[in-house]
Amino acid sequence: MSQINNQQLNKRNTTIAIVIVGAMFFIFGLVSWVNAILIPYFKIACELTHFESYFVAFAFYIAYFCLSIPSAHILNKVGYKRGIMYGFFCMAVGAALFIPAALTRTYGIFLAGLFVIGAGLTILQSAANPYITIVGPIESAAKRISMMGIFNKFAGIVSPLIFAAVVLKVTDSSLFTLLESGTLDDASKNMMLDDLIRRVIKPYAILSVALFLFGVFVRYSVLPEIDPEKNNKEEENCTHKRTSIFQFPYLILGAFALFVHVGTQIIAIDTIISYAGSMGMNLLEAKAFPSYTLTATIIGYMIGIVLIPRYVSQTRALQVCCTLGLLLSFAIILVSKEVVILGHESTLSIWFLCALGLPNALIYAGIWPLSIKGLGRFTKIGSSLMIMGLSGNAIMPIVYGSFADLWDLQHAYWVLIPCYMYLIFFAAHGHKIQSWSFRPKK
Repeated sequence: MSQINNQQLNKRNTTIAIVIVGAMFFIFGLVSWVNAILIPYFKIACELTHFESYFVAFAFYIAYFCLSIPSAHILNKVGYKRGIMYGFFCMAVGAALFIPAALTRTYGIFLAGLFVIGAGLTILQSAANPYITIVGPIESAAKRISMMGIFNKFAGIVSPLIFAAVVLKVTDSSLFTLLESGTLDDASKNMMLDDLIRRVIKPYAILSVALFLFGVFVRYSVLPEIDPEKNNKEEENCTHKRTSIFQFPYLILGAFALFVHVGTQIIAIDTIISYAGSMGMNLLEAKAFPSYTLTATIIGYMIGIVLIPRYVSQTRALQVCCTLGLLLSFAIILVSKEVVILGHESTLSIWFLCALGLPNALIYAGIWPLSIKGLGRFTKIGSSLMIMGLSGNAIMPIVYGSFADLWDLQHAYWVLIPCYMYLIFFAAHGHKIQSWSFRPKK
């Protein structure tokens, strides 16, 4: 299996790579963003608190923390293409676990299935993110990541809608009201809940087969292999040659920036259905709100594709977006004006939460290339550390859920404020730090 460097990555190879990796990012979005509707769905069907329901996100994304380093070793041992195949196989197994989980209505088995899906996704992200970053000039990496983000977020728009179309029924509003009324005897209630949860069996069985087949396709496709050590040359320290990833402060700070960023992103999407429910909307109406947030994110990606790097640097775009995210977070917490937008009776606060998708689009695209630039032979392990940062998706919803149970859903969004303040620090200064003496790069 031959490897290629930048000189060998001609236009045809690059186009093929972007198309195949784009399809992968679409699948990432399909299996990830459906969590936005799985959370309230499991909350009803498995009779959970807010805190317990957000373990959907925790079980899914904690795999990034647990398995990012092993994923790097897998890719080192078997190569990128074979590693991608194994990642898809792992996700297929996780999707298949939904079948026994639904048959027994056991929340723990669902969480196990989500963890296994997340484990497979960790392998795939470990390959796909550095791949798309270094498959072309590092200066335009944010543009390519933005293109991948469109695939990912478009899948995020359609996945809750597909899930709702396949699993939910138009008569479910009355079913949900009846289940929450407290008038049912235990036998009748359990029968209804069993029927509700078993609706996931068919779509997840189909998903399992599709993931397995796509893994085989990628393994035998013309997707070229890359050698990150050759494609991303190491920047020399001004005083000595680096011997550890911990001698790259901007990488460590970038991994934490990614941790808090993905936490803010997942909060904006996975909590919005419950937040809409607090305004009197049922699940059938509220299911549209993640799509609104992700539509704003796609608009952000399109702006990035047009502007970066021709009109604005990816660093300046990151700084602007982090600042805008902080301002929108304050608006989410402080604004409670009643409005009717797109037929939804709600407070203006929820629309600021949707708008948070716009700046979030270019934050991820800005953090990644700034954090792994110049890692050289440390690129694979550095990328794994960045993937570990994606565990923010697991931790932040749990933090939000605990505050939501303690205070209320709106004031729980205070968790966003320190996150965006740190992101502003990284965008303005942290990414320049070349040594732990905290002297910025000139």
